[in-house]
Amino acid sequence: MEQVRIGIIGVGNMGSAHAKYLQENTVQGAKLTAVLDTNEERARWLESQLKEEISVYSEEDAFFDSGLVDAVLIATPHYQHSRLAITAFHRGLHVLCEKPAGVYTSQVREMNRAAEESGKVFSMMFNQRTNPLYQKLRDVILSGEIGEIRRINWIITNWYRSQSYYDSGGWRATWAGEGGGVLINQCPHQLDLWQWMTGMMPERVRAFCYFGKHRDIEVEDEVTAFAEYDNGATGVFITTTGEAPGTNRLEIAGERGKLVVEDGRLQFWRLRVPEPEFNRTYKGGFGSPECWEVEIPVTGEETAHRGITQNFINAILKGEPLLAPGTEGIKGLTLSNAMHMSAWQDDWVNLPLDEEAYYKILKEKIATSEKKRTNGDVRLDVDGTY
Repeated sequence: MEQVRIGIIGVGNMGSAHAKYLQENTVQGAKLTAVLDTNEERARWLESQLKEEISVYSEEDAFFDSGLVDAVLIATPHYQHSRLAITAFHRGLHVLCEKPAGVYTSQVREMNRAAEESGKVFSMMFNQRTNPLYQKLRDVILSGEIGEIRRINWIITNWYRSQSYYDSGGWRATWAGEGGGVLINQCPHQLDLWQWMTGMMPERVRAFCYFGKHRDIEVEDEVTAFAEYDNGATGVFITTTGEAPGTNRLEIAGERGKLVVEDGRLQFWRLRVPEPEFNRTYKGGFGSPECWEVEIPVTGEETAHRGITQNFINAILKGEPLLAPGTEGIKGLTLSNAMHMSAWQDDWVNLPLDEEAYYKILKEKIATSEKKRTNGDVRLDVDGTY
């Protein structure tokens, strides 16, 4: 195979953005050949927006039976990700899936099982993994440069979303349509990065989720979570969609210093002597280890969605290792599920997560979820978003 024929499933906000760069042939070895959107009105609109040679489908079976695609890019509402991915794997197609991988972890286990059985490439659209800052941060941590991690703090509150955003689609910010709020929609990238950069998953989580605190929605729009790790490290994760101006500040403290990412910069304060050694040998009472601010070179360009798509294509054509393997989609989702579970039960949640208990409560939320009154699904401009 010299070229991968891609079909996009779901051509709303993100799907349209993917279609734009794919039909402009900015991804080497990829060709957009078909799109599927079950909204017939949108499908007719797509026919006028896409190149003539790209086939537009409004019926799922017709799309999968077309023989026009080798791989699919799934950009539908969250609940549909698992079913569509499994269908694609059963049809012998490669899959690139938008975040989150699913709404609950058992969905993603089924996706991973189908991917393994099919032998096809499965990747997640975790585009923040292409950011050179986070790549370098991961390299510094996993190389042991800061020693054992002791504390992780992430304040990520620059997700401001107005009521009009939530009213733009009947599925948005409902348990039945989306399966959550800021944790399932905006934060999957950060929850993924949290575990990817550190190589650590917590032992247990305690979270406080506020549902409809700032907006007329039924899901969470503000969260503060606390995590504990088996090495004694702790983590705090704070997020909301109702704060302006927002903050995006990540601190990771270890035995040998501290890393901070904020305002597009990576700062590293390195201890000349590791803290445990200083504490063991210092006899002067007041005092602290000598600290150096070290400049870490960060090179390269964030390639975002196109970069993940290019990596996906290269994996199919050349066997290139995936930057965001589909198997890892379950990790960040485990964190968001655990935070929901903790808030619902008002208690700590241990990991591995009790998936059956989580799904039982989620189904109860879905059963009482209300369909919002909207003026129909409104397509929004996603430029400048993650």
